[in-house]
Amino acid sequence: MRIKYSQEERIRSSPTIKIRKEINNMEFTAKDVAALREKTGCGMMDCKKALVETNGDMDKAVDFLREKGLAAAAKKSGRIAAEGIVTAVTEAGASAVIEVNSETDFVAKNEEFQKFANDLAMTVAKNNPADIAALSEMIIDGGDMTAAEALQEKVLKIGENIQIRRFARFEGITSTYIHMGGRIGVMVSFDATNGIEAKDEFKAAAKDIAMQVAAANPQFLDTASVPAETLEHEKKILREQVLNEGKPEAIADKIVAGKIAKYYKENCLIDQVFIKDNDITVAKYLEKTGKELGGEIVVKDFVRFEKGEGLQKREDNFADEVANMVK
Repeated sequence: MRIKYSQEERIRSSPTIKIRKEINNMEFTAKDVAALREKTGCGMMDCKKALVETNGDMDKAVDFLREKGLAAAAKKSGRIAAEGIVTAVTEAGASAVIEVNSETDFVAKNEEFQKFANDLAMTVAKNNPADIAALSEMIIDGGDMTAAEALQEKVLKIGENIQIRRFARFEGITSTYIHMGGRIGVMVSFDATNGIEAKDEFKAAAKDIAMQVAAANPQFLDTASVPAETLEHEKKILREQVLNEGKPEAIADKIVAGKIAKYYKENCLIDQVFIKDNDITVAKYLEKTGKELGGEIVVKDFVRFEKGEGLQKREDNFADEVANMVK
């Protein structure tokens, strides 16, 4: 026999309501527990406990779970969320990469939207604006309106909210790479000696490094680029992790040193394993290629934009959307 419950009874028995009652006066909600679970892959009760222990601080809760060995290292950039496109251009000795966001993937695939993003990137490459506010006041490349006016026109015509989120620009020897139709955009700046940057072999090697950045997602250029506070934070997490695994405190620092070496290899571009030859590092690949071309190749800097990283994804209820359309 099918038992019917009143609406009030169903609400009282809701798992979400139960969790809310349990956490009561804590500085977080059931939604925060779910978000932490999504971010770390840990169980619901472990996530709830972590938030209780850290008074609802999401970053500290991630650290808590990592210290307990329950979660992998979480990158602060967050998960891919918003739609849009990342595009890059090179013009007259300068390169630019830019991210322009839209509400839906449908608009991101629109040719007019993609041209707008490309025109913005060209404007950045040619004019070197200091920030988005400065870019907004510039005449967009190939047009007669400012970037802000062109943006407003696109919003009115396309019918979605469109935002210029961020951009970067390098001068000199660069290589750019766009992955998966604009999901990831990379720009790498190089130094090269003896004019080898004009050789096709150098261009191929530079493209390899740009692809490395796209695929391996390094956080830093080299070990010297890792901020001291970031390194100390990582050491603290790793040390607590080692102690929680039952290792003697006397050897904890030695184990942590080994883990930090691994951290460098995973997060520093120059120290990463080269994706096309796992027997060498990126540094060795650049050294080898430079010698073959009769010069030296040095990576100065890089930028990697991943569409929507760190943004809240729009959540639509399709059934409600259809219902609203027929009202």
